[in-house]
Amino acid sequence: MTTFCLALGALPASAGSSFETDPLRTFAACAGRLSALMEHQWMFDGDASEITQRQRAQLIELAGAIMAPEQGQQVLAWRINAKAAHHALLTRATFNDDPGDAAWAADMAALQAADCTALLLS
Repeated sequence: MTTFCLALGALPASAGSSFETDPLRTFAACAGRLSALMEHQWMFDGDASEITQRQRAQLIELAGAIMAPEQGQQVLAWRINAKAAHHALLTRATFNDDPGDAAWAADMAALQAADCTALLLS
């Protein structure tokens, strides 16, 4: 079993953060974001995808630990929506003709991923 720690009382609140006060929704959204990041890394940075995959698995495990069985569909919807939104940011950052907008999207994607990985202490 993977060992990791989490500070539930101190969710990151960096600028532009979209974190909820509900830990379950936060874990689900972060799992979705890291799913998008992992798939993006498969194309551009394969080695980094292995780290992201482990972090994503930890977030899925955290969500599963606090989720009631009847919340499964809602949690999956949160994950899918967050993955789609993060994928859009990564695509905007990578395949954009506007350098300023691409830089903004890259910064937002990195900030959101960092907010998620900050939840994991190891």
